[in-house]
Amino acid sequence: MVQLKKRQLGHSDLHVSEISLGCMSLGTDKEQAKSIIDRALDAGINYLDTADLYDFGKNEQIVGEAIRNRREDLIIGSKVGNRFTPGEEGWTWDPSKEHIKAGIKDSLKRLGTDYIDLYQLHGGTIDDPIDETIEAFEDLKQEGLIREYGISSIRPNVIREFVKKSNIVSVMSQYNALDRRPEENVLDLLHEQNISVLARGPLAKGMLSSKGVQVARKKADSGFLSYSQEDVVEIAEKWKDYAQGDKTPTALALQYVLKHPAVGSAVFGASSIEQVEDNLSYLDAPALTDEAFAELQSMTRAIQYDKHR
Repeated sequence: MVQLKKRQLGHSDLHVSEISLGCMSLGTDKEQAKSIIDRALDAGINYLDTADLYDFGKNEQIVGEAIRNRREDLIIGSKVGNRFTPGEEGWTWDPSKEHIKAGIKDSLKRLGTDYIDLYQLHGGTIDDPIDETIEAFEDLKQEGLIREYGISSIRPNVIREFVKKSNIVSVMSQYNALDRRPEENVLDLLHEQNISVLARGPLAKGMLSSKGVQVARKKADSGFLSYSQEDVVEIAEKWKDYAQGDKTPTALALQYVLKHPAVGSAVFGASSIEQVEDNLSYLDAPALTDEAFAELQSMTRAIQYDKHR
């Protein structure tokens, strides 16, 4: 297995592994979660992405315990903006400076660390007090509680505002061969501004994974975005057929999103060691040529954002 390459995150001094672990799907079994994290880290993955909202704080605690003896080797990302009370259902959106500054203290305690490498606004709308939000992140950076900050958003109008007004180094956004909305203008804009994309959902809820056909038949009963169930199953079958030979469907899906130079890392989720291993098949896959990328792209269609433009 070849060594996992790293990419610079925007204009920062953070260098993240090309594929990384999104921790939302880890579950609440601490031993199982630790085994998944350990396998990912042992393979060379150095970026773990969590959020205060995941399992209402439990996810950060689990991640913190799992990395206790190897923190200095890792880049940890977390998110803030959702106000909740542990043990109670539901949450409300709160991008205020007061909440962000309170949220970082809670996250640091749960993670068992004194700084977060990449702190991200977990959502946001164009009606938010964006200047106040930016000021909060800048304060945290000055205080040494975070190294860099970014946003997690699929909304082009919000992304453009942060690009214009802030020093974000990253935007986490859903991006895969079935959800090509970022290709419309977001990827190029961010690349021009030297801001990296953290591509979440690179396997399209598993429909482009090595079990993609089964997943598509089971999960896509209502379709996916503008695709019907029949569309999704047909694409999953074509994707699997194309992958036969020297790379897995999962490796193809990861390579697809990593093809654009704006993308810093493909952030996959995993709830089992088996899923981690499937994503690690990326390491053994030959490079994706421009011709192969175009052929993969022809299997799907360009989709545009119809809101938040």
